[in-house]
Amino acid sequence: MMLVSKFFETAPEQCSERAKRAFALLDELHIPYRRIEHAPAETMEVCAAISDALGTRICKNLFLCNRQQTAFYLLAMPEDKPFYTKDLSHQIGSSRLSFAPPEKMEELLGCSPGSASVLGLANDTEHRVRLLIDRDVVEAERFACHPCDNTGSLTILTRDLLETFLPHVGHSYDVVEL
Repeated sequence: MMLVSKFFETAPEQCSERAKRAFALLDELHIPYRRIEHAPAETMEVCAAISDALGTRICKNLFLCNRQQTAFYLLAMPEDKPFYTKDLSHQIGSSRLSFAPPEKMEELLGCSPGSASVLGLANDTEHRVRLLIDRDVVEAERFACHPCDNTGSLTILTRDLLETFLPHVGHSYDVVEL
């Protein structure tokens, strides 16, 4: 069984620099959040337990690229939905999608594998990453993710993500149906 902390509504006093930056930006934008701390979430099974604790389904965030590694995508989708590259490739007009190398995730999102998050788009100041969000995620009341570190998770209102956070970091999003 996954052990998680109680809920907090303020940033942790001790956390990684990545998480500190993510919480500082949420605070700067006056985006309220509820967060929990937990052991590293390295599998979707563990994330399912975290979702249960949060009361909101945590997103599966996949960092993808084309074969030439010239186009990068962050896909936010429900944790329990299957992912077929062919279906997504057709919708976005990109062939041969695959998982992007970990060093590109680090370079573009400031996240390491297992901690990919839409909050990492704040680090993509050159806007090289295209955000793709599954329709079910866009239509949900709340959005849950890691704060660029997989030892914590948080939930915010989806509208705060779409209407405040993304415009602030200069990123738009495309809705996809998986």
